Amino acid sequence: MKVAFLGLGVMGYPMAGHLARAGHEVTVYNRTAAKAAQWHAEYGGAVAASPDAAASAAEIVFACVGKDEDAREVTTGPHGAFASLAAGAIFVDHTTTSAHLARELELAARARGAAFLDAPVSGGQVGAANGTLTVMVGGDNAAYATAEPVMRSYARMVKRMGPSGSGQLTKMVNQICIAGLVQSLAEAIRFAEHAGLDPSAAIEVISKGAAQSWQMENRHRPMIEGKFDFGFAVDWMRKDLAIVLEEARRNGATLPIAALVDQFYAEVQAQGGGRWDTSSLITRLR
Repeated sequence: MKVAFLGLGVMGYPMAGHLARAGHEVTVYNRTAAKAAQWHAEYGGAVAASPDAAASAAEIVFACVGKDEDAREVTTGPHGAFASLAAGAIFVDHTTTSAHLARELELAARARGAAFLDAPVSGGQVGAANGTLTVMVGGDNAAYATAEPVMRSYARMVKRMGPSGSGQLTKMVNQICIAGLVQSLAEAIRFAEHAGLDPSAAIEVISKGAAQSWQMENRHRPMIEGKFDFGFAVDWMRKDLAIVLEEARRNGATLPIAALVDQFYAEVQAQGGGRWDTSSLITRLR
């Protein structure tokens, strides 16, 4: 298919690459033009100077940018993709945003005769590089049926969760779980250290039992070694938790653990660790 990809960060760059390797005709746009040129040199395809130029001939437009305001900029902002989105085209937003923005953009796309899917991802930089992401999707079922096999280029799990906004709400569930799991892992490792255990050996044993999780398998070693330079950044986790807590205020859910861990991450930011990955929670305990 003719597709466009907007945003070539640590996630978008390999995701767009998987689309090209799968045989799709890919046009990319990135705010920093040098990154787009680097992608073009590696994967071929085409480079556009603006989101609307990238989207003009695309059957599906994918985006993976930073925050709500970035998603607005590449969609309905000046030179945004919606200005040239063709009737019948599909816009798939992999950015983690608020659910109300997803619904807003779905209405804007529909006004142009196009479809919009909110499709945040989980699996991190490793999942994007390996093509093993999980994609949770909200929006029109017919548009999903068209886009789903294309998203399989970089995902091992793609699932429609319901109408517009449902993908973002599911990503919030994901982030709530992660916040508690990472904090618990940090506390467990620090307890093992205080108790005179070899923390690596302790994790090796318990990871084969009921305590096992992806976070345990992938984040225990950075915590033990104190190396926090790979993975999802604290600044981005706080952005996501702000969205979660705002939605909880709206829907009445009580999230004491998520709210507490959000403040712990604020302490990590105050240490200068905003760009450290989320396993840096353990620094508070040391």
